[in-house]
Amino acid sequence: MPGPDVGPSTPVLPESDYRDASRAPSTARTTVVIATRNRAAELARTLTELRALRPSPAIVVLDNASDDDTAGTAEAFPDVEVVRLPRNLAAAARNLGVAMARTPYVAFSDDDSWWAADAIPEAERLLDEHPRLGLVAGRTLVGADQREDPVNELMARSPLGHLPGLPGPSVLGFIACAAIVRKEAYLQAGGFNPLFGVGGEETLLSLDMAARGWHLCYVPDVRAHHHPSAQRPPNSRRKRTERRNSALVVWMRRPLRRCAAETADLLRRATREPETLLTIAAIVRRLPRALAQRRTLPPDVERSVRTLELAEAS
Repeated sequence: MPGPDVGPSTPVLPESDYRDASRAPSTARTTVVIATRNRAAELARTLTELRALRPSPAIVVLDNASDDDTAGTAEAFPDVEVVRLPRNLAAAARNLGVAMARTPYVAFSDDDSWWAADAIPEAERLLDEHPRLGLVAGRTLVGADQREDPVNELMARSPLGHLPGLPGPSVLGFIACAAIVRKEAYLQAGGFNPLFGVGGEETLLSLDMAARGWHLCYVPDVRAHHHPSAQRPPNSRRKRTERRNSALVVWMRRPLRRCAAETADLLRRATREPETLLTIAAIVRRLPRALAQRRTLPPDVERSVRTLELAEAS
């Protein structure tokens, strides 16, 4: 029997690995997909929280070639499906988890995040009621004191507004660990692009879902808890990655005049901030692969992106 249809950008495992990783039957309507690397302790807490949810969702863990016992930790949890990847695929590992899912909906968690007790049932209800809703962007609560992630307010005040018949403000971005997707919409959009790694990888997926006519909405009643791991790259490195990925998205999806403006802005930054040269070098290395995937957005989605940019600038 062939493995699942994973699309051209998803790594393919031997057929036996698919059978082993998807062996546990589940009646859940949502699968939780977790991509992880070298965070055994954090993952153990996340899986404990997720296994306590009722109804219990199916869970798929993609271990990005960890050096520690992260995969073994996950395998100790009953009915958690674990795939040991031979190399680090970063955020794109989620694509394999989505392809493996036998449910119509997929909720993403990170190894240091989990869903509130009522979040997944509420998202399922909304996705059932709105057949063109491709993604529910949830509300992220940070740490033990449940602080509001700043992105929550940005999505709540989205200048794209609240379209009639949809459950929340329209958005063109989300936090991956607080997103629940319709599997069909995710696969149509191609999932997380392997070019991006981790850091701002959500933007291209958002645009590609919208380009295919799917709606993305912020719904604050769908809550995710995020307890950021202490094992994180330096903020400066993360910012460079996000800036790199933002520029790549422009070259992959935006009009050429916007590409020129983005390039000019980076060059101006480099005169003031020499570390921007590292970002430019990273863009140049990836640009041939990015341009090979270039296709401009439909006019309505491009207008929405420009609306967001104007709102941010003001």
